[in-house]
Amino acid sequence: MFNLKILTLVFLGCNMLSGTEKSDKTAFPQPFNTELTPNKVMPAEEAATGIRMPPGFHATSFASEPAVQQPISMTSDSRGRLWVVENYTYGQGRFLDVGLDKLRDRILILEDTDNDGRHDKRTVFWDGGQKLTSIVLGRGGVWVLALPELLFIPDANGDDIPDGEPEVILDGFNFKKGAHTVANGLRWGPDNWLYGRQGIMPYSKVGKPGSPDQERTPLNVGIWRYHPEREVFEIVARGTTNPWGMDWDEHGELFFINTVIGHLWHVIPGARYRRMMGLDSDPRIYGVIEQTADHVHWAVEEDWTDVRAGVTGATMEAGGGHAHTGLLFYQGSQWPKEWNGRLLTMNFHGRRFNVEHVERKGTGYVAHHGEDNFFFSDPWFRGIDLIPAPDGGIFVSDWSDTGECHDHDGVHRLSGRIYKISYGASEPLKFSDLKSLANKELAQLALSNNVWQERMSRQILADRAADGQEMSLAMAHLQKSLGADGAETTQRLRALWALHAINATTWDQLLALLDAEPESIRAWALRLLEDGSHNSEVWRKNFLSLAKNRLGRMAAAEASGLVRVTLASLLQKLPLKLRPALAEPLLARQEDADDHNQPVMLWCGIYETADLNDGRFESLILDASFPLIQRWGARLLTEEIDRHPERIARLLTKVSERKDAVSQKAILDGLADGLSGRKKVEKPSSWDLLVSRISESADEEVQYRLHTLGAVFGDGLAISGLREIALNPKNSLMQRQPALKALVDAQIPGLREVCEQVLKVEGLTLTAVRGLALFKDPAIAKLLVDSWPSFTGKIRRPITRTLITRSTWVPYLLDGLEKGTIKTTQFRAYEIRQIRSLGDPRITQRFNELMNLEPPKAGSKEGSEDFAKWRKTLTPDTLAKADIVKGKALFNVLCTACHKMNGAGGEIGPDLTGAARDNLEYLLGNILTPSAVVAKDYQQVTVKLKDGRVLGGTEQTSSKNVFRLKTVSAVMNIDRAEILDVKRSQTSMMPPGLLNSLSEEQVRDLIAFLMRK
Repeated sequence: MFNLKILTLVFLGCNMLSGTEKSDKTAFPQPFNTELTPNKVMPAEEAATGIRMPPGFHATSFASEPAVQQPISMTSDSRGRLWVVENYTYGQGRFLDVGLDKLRDRILILEDTDNDGRHDKRTVFWDGGQKLTSIVLGRGGVWVLALPELLFIPDANGDDIPDGEPEVILDGFNFKKGAHTVANGLRWGPDNWLYGRQGIMPYSKVGKPGSPDQERTPLNVGIWRYHPEREVFEIVARGTTNPWGMDWDEHGELFFINTVIGHLWHVIPGARYRRMMGLDSDPRIYGVIEQTADHVHWAVEEDWTDVRAGVTGATMEAGGGHAHTGLLFYQGSQWPKEWNGRLLTMNFHGRRFNVEHVERKGTGYVAHHGEDNFFFSDPWFRGIDLIPAPDGGIFVSDWSDTGECHDHDGVHRLSGRIYKISYGASEPLKFSDLKSLANKELAQLALSNNVWQERMSRQILADRAADGQEMSLAMAHLQKSLGADGAETTQRLRALWALHAINATTWDQLLALLDAEPESIRAWALRLLEDGSHNSEVWRKNFLSLAKNRLGRMAAAEASGLVRVTLASLLQKLPLKLRPALAEPLLARQEDADDHNQPVMLWCGIYETADLNDGRFESLILDASFPLIQRWGARLLTEEIDRHPERIARLLTKVSERKDAVSQKAILDGLADGLSGRKKVEKPSSWDLLVSRISESADEEVQYRLHTLGAVFGDGLAISGLREIALNPKNSLMQRQPALKALVDAQIPGLREVCEQVLKVEGLTLTAVRGLALFKDPAIAKLLVDSWPSFTGKIRRPITRTLITRSTWVPYLLDGLEKGTIKTTQFRAYEIRQIRSLGDPRITQRFNELMNLEPPKAGSKEGSEDFAKWRKTLTPDTLAKADIVKGKALFNVLCTACHKMNGAGGEIGPDLTGAARDNLEYLLGNILTPSAVVAKDYQQVTVKLKDGRVLGGTEQTSSKNVFRLKTVSAVMNIDRAEILDVKRSQTSMMPPGLLNSLSEEQVRDLIAFLMRK
């Protein structure tokens, strides 16, 4: 990739600025503001002194505008100087928006030469970039994320002048559809890999420049890493929303910060976490890991956007809001001892540090909310990054603006701050430049309790080792520290990481550490044993032998949950044939069956072994002490029942031989999951044997499952029994409803008559309607409309949604609307879009007339007459007169079927928890032209079935046999054999022209409610 010994020096004309600075204004485009607030930013010194902190702490304005503006990322070098990325190419909620293509970003070096907590020297290192989001130093140069690329800018002699043009190391980091959720966060890990993050909007394909798609790694949301020497890129963990901060604790465990769906997550290599939206890349991932924290930082009973009105008392008490940036474990030597190990993250709306206490639990961790002690009084404070300072203090970068990352009212580019927070008097550094030290001295500092010294020393050692320098003295000191009797765990871990950084760990040494105390040493020994297997063929063979033999025995006896989850995460690194030997003893650990992490981690490690079709996968799930794994395993096999019916037959035979009711239920539930949506499936050859052996002793739940599955398999006795249960009025609703559902799912002969008989039975109506929807006869539509008065209010809208799935049924619905039997309030955004999607002009025209809707107008929001009208009408004075209560009622009628807010509502559209609702232009644009920008996961899908129905929604993770469609009512599992056509559209599920049916006062009330924060 690059040679640290031979580099051509090329002067790029970088500005060297200090004291009375000189700058070539023609060389670097002048940044400009697009955010036009008349308010002024608080003076930097006043903002620093206004930070409320515990006694003994103090803050200084290390740098502020015009010396630094838009600081999006920062790091430090061996001299303790601060390197800062200024980002000017971000605006209007995305990178390089209109008018920004001529702007550039740059990298600054800020130095405090007199140790007063304020910079007094400023150097421009490089000003030729765009879309810069992150920076880190190492390997003789500067690593920069300049989307869509990861760049390396060489500076081998450290003279702050690039030695040549940037080298493109990786490309393919998507930003065009990434908005504010793009790749960011470069950091060196304890394992000597370069780590980064990416949010949920962009779908990237990362690889070496020029590499074809098949050689690239698909990346959506999660944590990734890159190894400079091996030139390997890989995903570490997948999921969440928009990670924008991470750090390693004293034991080398990585945590990252997130927004909206949960703020704190412990990184387990190979983990799958909950996603805010969208599909997992593998449809066989049936479960995910939830956040590590046991709390959220906003009052869940409120509308989450209330935080933007100034943060309510309840949300302030909870922590300040849902959005977070930056994360740091305090591991310095300056602050009081009680701060060591505490996690700090910036709460975006609460303008504070959230303090978290992280402790071990099960196989992972749990975080409790501590006392928040740091509050920023500047209304413009928009904290982005937190890093340790060389003296034990911390640096805080402040984007300094009035809005949010996805605001559409512009960006205030001419402001920005960096604060330094310290405790007591700041001591001058003992070393002017750590690079001036010998290797042995660096090895000593690599054990320091000051995390900046420890990490910087280790990084320099790693750079020197990569450059081929002799490391024997450093190695000897570190080996001694690793094996020292009575040494602290953190000291030994730091010695281990430093040894790994200089390629000085040996196989025998790591093998011996598998028996060492405490648990973190064993966990890291496992990780480094696997990591080393990529450096030599001999090591690789030794590691595979270890996995085949000893690791299984270790898993059976291991007392530590952390080590067990580390073993589980290694499964994904092993060849498929070797995984069962390690997985089996882990699956036998019953204490982990309900663990926060282990069921998902084990599933991620074993599900691909099903592809071997050698019987071991079936044995794994049958013998597992994890009911969830048994259920998922049975589901996976059932989804392949058409291709491999013999596998299900063997599984059911073995289940029938067991007396374990828990396992029986889990397996049967998995079969039901796998068959969900299937109309009829050939009965497995061992089904009757299973029923005969377990039906008499089975409990009520298992009996029901046998009946429902029997119906899908066409078992006449099962169908007869379910019919009798469903039609007998003496049975309870709890018995009748699931029986009716099973009959509908199986689409039994005579289903229409059964459904018509129970149509008006309260509690059975909706299931009966779902069954009747399977038949084309328009007489059913007439029956439903004629029966309308007998239906209670809460079930009328689902019935409406059934009636609009067939163009031959809609006229009866419109007849009811015209007569007044059916009210206009039954039709919200989804219903409007669905009727229009039927493609019948006469129906659409009649519906528009009855609803007083105008046809959708073409063109962008800037050219829309409606947009201009409402922007002119909805002035601040007009909105101030709005009735918020009425606005909320309208929101509940029009929006909650599709959109979730504050934990309540539908999920077919985006969660409005993070939307920029206080911006009128943004709000009108999304309501009037909802299809202008649509995330991939919310694009409309129209499914036409062979029975004539047309269904609309968004696609969920589907299997080979079943298409999963999320509608406003439910997730529908549709047998692919029943599908005639699937059309995917770039348009939103939300129809345009929604405001046309409202009066001016109603629009005012609704918009005012939506803008209320």
